[in-house]
Amino acid sequence: AEIVRQAPLSAGKVDFAWRSAVGPTMARASAVRLEGGVLLVEAQTAQWSSAIMRSSRIILSRMQGLLGPETVRDIRLRT
Repeated sequence: AEIVRQAPLSAGKVDFAWRSAVGPTMARASAVRLEGGVLLVEAQTAQWSSAIMRSSRIILSRMQGLLGPETVRDIRLRT
């Protein structure tokens, strides 16, 4: 996690952290973008959206662990 945090922030780094935080199956069913400390998540289906919302506190904690607590402050789903 320390190595990931030290790398420059980029879309690839955010994608890598997302895949690491949620696993390959959920990562394939969603897309993410970081804007101003808010992780915007687009899920492919309503079922995936619900699964992400149910797990959002755990996902946020994992993303903060990988990217830093000030880098990701919130998760919002876009449908």
